[in-house]
Amino acid sequence: MNIHEYQAKELYRQYGVPVPRGQVAFTADEAAQAAEALIGDKSSDVVVVKAQIHAGGRGKAGGVKVVRGVEKAKAAAEELIGKTLVTHQTGPEGKKVMRVLVEEGLAIEKEYYLAMLVDRDTRRVGVIASSEGGMDIEEVAASRPESIHKCWIDPAVGLMPYQARDLAFALGLGDVESKHFGRLLGALYKLFVDEDCSLVEVNPLIVTKERSLFALDGKVSLDENAQMRHPRWAELRDPNEEEATETEAQAAGLSYIQLDGNIGCLVNGAGLAMATMDIIKHYGGQPANFLDVGGGANQEAVTQAFRIILRSPSVQGIFVNIFGGIMKCDIIARGIIAATKELGLKVPLVVRLQGTNADEGRAILRDSGLNIAPAETMSEGAEKIVRAVNEGKR
Repeated sequence: MNIHEYQAKELYRQYGVPVPRGQVAFTADEAAQAAEALIGDKSSDVVVVKAQIHAGGRGKAGGVKVVRGVEKAKAAAEELIGKTLVTHQTGPEGKKVMRVLVEEGLAIEKEYYLAMLVDRDTRRVGVIASSEGGMDIEEVAASRPESIHKCWIDPAVGLMPYQARDLAFALGLGDVESKHFGRLLGALYKLFVDEDCSLVEVNPLIVTKERSLFALDGKVSLDENAQMRHPRWAELRDPNEEEATETEAQAAGLSYIQLDGNIGCLVNGAGLAMATMDIIKHYGGQPANFLDVGGGANQEAVTQAFRIILRSPSVQGIFVNIFGGIMKCDIIARGIIAATKELGLKVPLVVRLQGTNADEGRAILRDSGLNIAPAETMSEGAEKIVRAVNEGKR
């Protein structure tokens, strides 16, 4: 689960990570009020107006405006709010800006990159730091890999002081900046663990002319598997930034991810769903989604799953692959029939049922009189649906 920059910075602030003073604004008038409060009696009237979308590359796309004075801050907000911003992470459709973050301008001496993420290979939190801040880390890794420095935190002991010192030395920080960096790194790690994050990124992390460190940008991704421990996460979610179909599926208790293919998949169990996508690819097809209906799905859930799959106009066929354990195949069969009739299914449908009450389920499908192709094995089912979709293209 991704959150906005202003929300990430509020978390940073709570854990003691220095961030610029700022305020979110949903209208140009609110942006003007925020700018006026930030400028106050300061000698500098520089403020930064930043589009708030769940995507990187906003600066290059014109989503970050450095301006002077209240009126120009208001004008910048008017330009950004309601605009569709297209970055390298949004795709050509872009994302509509619904709010902006208005922040005080800071005098930047040097920019760095800092991130923490889950490293599945080592089963530890990995720390990535670079002296090339303000740039895409992938670009830095490709062109100047020597400027990227890493360490891994043992969960049994946590972040060790020597690790912070080693990274500060590798980045070329001075004594004063190194002390600030150590405290900041410790605060970020505590945030990462306490908030069940999968990614925390600061790009850029800046050193000011006064030798202070600030997280000038902030990105936080939260591990949704830990949502039961964090009821307040519901307040951080922005449905406008999420795929509408995925939001609908979540509300229905389904695990769904939209993909770019043309073969819809309805499967029970995450592992089986991944294997189903793999075998569709093996036979030359392209899965249109990941969809796990779970182990206790009923007829209503199956109908809803079909409805969600067919939301995508690219779906030209559906493969249902069920291994009944807790789930009973006869219930799934009735759900398939109900969904096919209710939705007026017109694309090819292949169904493979194995496990609890599989024979009963197959009989129900066979006697339905509907155009449903059966399959005994996963391999046979994948081959059939790929062939049916390809024949439909001719």
